[in-house]
Amino acid sequence: MSQLNPSVDTSAVPVVSIPVRELAPWALFIALLALVALYFVGAEQGATSLISGTGVHEWVHDGRHLLGFPCH
Repeated sequence: MSQLNPSVDTSAVPVVSIPVRELAPWALFIALLALVALYFVGAEQGATSLISGTGVHEWVHDGRHLLGFPCH
């Protein structure tokens, strides 16, 4: 049962290569978005707050607890 089917040709599968020059800008953009999201979830309150009030805190409150950030 573990024999390969000789009629199936697996050598015709093309190998796709993605150039690093095309991937790098997207990776940098996603990393920047992740850092901004991490800032707003983890640090947007108190002395480091960029936006006054508690609006951002209330929007990310549950995510903050889910990720283990203390906020009370």
